[in-house]
Amino acid sequence: MGATRTDGPSAAPHAPGDVVVLRELWRGRVWAARPAHVVVDEPALRMFHVPPRVLVLEAVGADGLPLRLPPSEGWRLRRVPRSPTRVLSFAFPDTPYAVLAIWAPDGSFRGWYVNLQRPLVPSPAGFDTTDLVLDVRIDPDGRWRWKDEDELAEAIARGLLDEEAATRLRRWGERAVEHVVLREPPFDRDWRGWRPDPRWAPPELPPEASLP
Repeated sequence: MGATRTDGPSAAPHAPGDVVVLRELWRGRVWAARPAHVVVDEPALRMFHVPPRVLVLEAVGADGLPLRLPPSEGWRLRRVPRSPTRVLSFAFPDTPYAVLAIWAPDGSFRGWYVNLQRPLVPSPAGFDTTDLVLDVRIDPDGRWRWKDEDELAEAIARGLLDEEAATRLRRWGERAVEHVVLREPPFDRDWRGWRPDPRWAPPELPPEASLP
């Protein structure tokens, strides 16, 4: 368990505990990347565990500050430790969102986070996607709210997305909320007590994670 896979998209499914890199691309370039353990790799569901404080890649500008939206002049990547929260992510085929279960550093369940993104595509490093800016937070009691609406407005103003795409994103965000709140599979199970296999070593970013 814990071995990093470097085979291509046509390879057999990953086993629980395999280490993959989840990369976010923008116009063919890596925008962000994080190492993760595979929890489930099945045709209808992919699940990944991202531990707290593992080193990840983030995009920064010429001033070295993190970027929230792709700039016209390009960006570089730097390795930084991610937040102290623990994440279990759920992704579905042909579905433009992932649902993240999030635990606070003290182990308490913080709630759900919907990341609107393009469906995952297998890559030699693991899986690739493109972030679609708008997100949703869902509290443990089912209350929810949009996140990053200001960034969505800026993305539209800059021509990164159009109004029609934004409307579709909102519909998919609402669908994701229904998926969780109505306890449709796999959320018919109570995931709050889920813990990773203690034998899994912390995942690390391999060199190929930074390739364009």
